[in-house]
Amino acid sequence: MITHQEREKITLAFSTRGRKKDVEVKFGGDDIRFLEKLKQMRYSDHTIRVYTTYFGDFQLHFAGRNLKMISAEDINAYLLYLIEKKHISFCQQNQRINAIKFYYEKVLGQERRYYKVHRAKREKTLPDVLSKEEIKSFLAVASVDIRFYCMYSILYSAGLRINELLSLKPDDIDVSRSLIHVRQGKGKKDRYTLLSKPLVGKLSEYRERYNPETWLFERETGVQFSESIVSKKLKEIALEAGITKRVYPHLFRHSFATHLIEQGTDLKIVQELLGHNNIKTTEVYVHIADTYKSKIKSPLDDILTEETL
Repeated sequence: MITHQEREKITLAFSTRGRKKDVEVKFGGDDIRFLEKLKQMRYSDHTIRVYTTYFGDFQLHFAGRNLKMISAEDINAYLLYLIEKKHISFCQQNQRINAIKFYYEKVLGQERRYYKVHRAKREKTLPDVLSKEEIKSFLAVASVDIRFYCMYSILYSAGLRINELLSLKPDDIDVSRSLIHVRQGKGKKDRYTLLSKPLVGKLSEYRERYNPETWLFERETGVQFSESIVSKKLKEIALEAGITKRVYPHLFRHSFATHLIEQGTDLKIVQELLGHNNIKTTEVYVHIADTYKSKIKSPLDDILTEETL
């Protein structure tokens, strides 16, 4: 159940084009049912935050109208407005559609009448990665603050999603087995991933100095770091390190996967470490692993070699 305080006011912190905003949302009947259903279905805190934010935008856009009477054409027009005027990404477009569908199908219990809403097709672009030299330069700058040094080292060396990193607890670090226990990651699945052995010393030093209690990385006692703080600091460090690429937390996960494949790690192992449901999601990293490609011999090699003999 939603607490009295939650019914009165919920403050959502989210990032919009890199700027952190605090949005006050006052809940009425639909809002309470929306939030309660998300919690009942055990959606992650991140998904709850995103869906609630986007549903609030949807309500605001159609203020004064009965949402039960909104048509698919109305919703498509709303999405077109967001694309053309607000320049939302294809990813955000799909998240907004999912939030709208959740309201009509899960909260109101209506049939799947909104599946005809046009969805953006995912752009077929390969993710960027940092080289090992860039990672080294980045960590050299980050080392002035052991908290962020350990945070970004784990983000890269374990291939974690940002919310998985911030949800780690002290007991999730298994030094004896050199593993990190990721609890309830994407898809509500537990998994184990790598703990870098050379990092253990720094991690022990960090824990002795800051003595985290509830979360492995705490802004203050019992309070997690926010994604916006971690992202902002990451960009500052990258700038100082002379990295010109666009940097964001998930870039470290892309780099982890790519470097493992370049080292010859079996694709199935990489899939398990990343927590991917489908190995096709993991296969994208094969396309950007330069060393992996460089080991493949061109068919022209044999022809030219024969001519020189």
